[in-house]
Amino acid sequence: MEYAVLGVVVLLLGCLFSAASSTRPECSIMQEIEEERSQCFAGIIGDNQTSGCRRQWDNITCWPEAEVGEVVVRPCPKYFRFLTTFLGNVTRNCTSQGWTDVYPAPYAVACGYDSNSTPGEEQTAFYGTVKTGYTIGHTLSLIALTAAMIILCLFRKLHCTRNYIHMHLFMSFIMRAIAVFIKDVILFESGESEHCFVSSVGCKAMMVFFQYCVMANFFWLLVEGLYLHTLLVISFFSERKYFWWYILIGWGAPSVFITAWTIVRIYFFDVGCWEEIVESSFWWIIKTPILVSILVNFILFICIIRILVQKLHSPNVGHNETSQYSRLAKSTLLLIPLFGIHYIMFAFFPDNFKAEVKLVFELVVGSFQGFVVAVLYCFLNGEVQAELKRKWRRWHLERFLGSDMKYHHPSLGSNGTNFSTQISMLTKCSPKTRRCSGFQAEFSLV
Repeated sequence: MEYAVLGVVVLLLGCLFSAASSTRPECSIMQEIEEERSQCFAGIIGDNQTSGCRRQWDNITCWPEAEVGEVVVRPCPKYFRFLTTFLGNVTRNCTSQGWTDVYPAPYAVACGYDSNSTPGEEQTAFYGTVKTGYTIGHTLSLIALTAAMIILCLFRKLHCTRNYIHMHLFMSFIMRAIAVFIKDVILFESGESEHCFVSSVGCKAMMVFFQYCVMANFFWLLVEGLYLHTLLVISFFSERKYFWWYILIGWGAPSVFITAWTIVRIYFFDVGCWEEIVESSFWWIIKTPILVSILVNFILFICIIRILVQKLHSPNVGHNETSQYSRLAKSTLLLIPLFGIHYIMFAFFPDNFKAEVKLVFELVVGSFQGFVVAVLYCFLNGEVQAELKRKWRRWHLERFLGSDMKYHHPSLGSNGTNFSTQISMLTKCSPKTRRCSGFQAEFSLV
């Protein structure tokens, strides 16, 4: 009966929290129970007591050996902290016939569990909504980012350092979305609790990939901030030289930290599928670089705003330049918050501080970040729109002239002009039209 109550409690917690965290609370409960059971059975093996009551494991609590007539008081199991802030005690008497039943009974009552005060349908619906929200967000982001990547890859005139950095950022968002989907399928779609004790290499490799994608995404947001700050501060710099440093920061730095975390988990905390997020020094190997990237990006945001304000108030700036910098300022205010600035709101608070609001910001809002970045960096970019319009006009012109040439084919050979050359001349833009500074291309959103 007591173990059935435990099962209900575990199932309830799984329904409440599985959608909102990368760690399933029922796994924490099952792992704690397994550890206590192992310690209890280890004590039973070494128990030499011949009289009284021997050490016993009742599937919930380990009762130590006791003499006849002794009253044993044990604290409630630790996992009840998920359900209540009040943790009471349970008691059993050792008699000549053995252990008596637990009192006060059952465990749930003795340990302060109240089904009426336990989060019910409303919170279950909330966490379900959160999961639905971030699933929709990552799906839209994946579609938009894939389309943006195709556009930037196909059109050669869009190939430049600035767009190469954008493409790496897009790829980090794509990898993060894919990693979230894979993790959810492996950890959350299965209704059984056996996965809590799964320790296969594939499952651990999936978690390593997930953690790498998350950290790489934060670092590429940092690279975008660094590049934008460099454009504003340094007038002339070697983009090719800086670009390789950006590659090293975006993909190389996360590899170092994730490799260190993997080695530590293998040798010091090789438990389950590594989805358990524990508050220990091991977890800070991942958490610290992410917090640093968020903080640095926020500082860059403040510095960029300060530089723009100084430029706008400079007496040497003419009317036309003022208009240009006004566009620059408006676009920057749209772009810089997308460099993960919303993460600063909860980055340095405890995990249990405003947990529901934090979940909405980090999971739901964060899932749409890739979609918004693709729209601003690609679809609303003036340079991209101009290239798409040019290709569209050229395609229509080719169709028109192509159909016309079916009836005037002999003239094509007699005039001595190559057909493709005619098309390229008709669609060729002047150098002045095609020329675009780094600032104008970067901030052509408004």
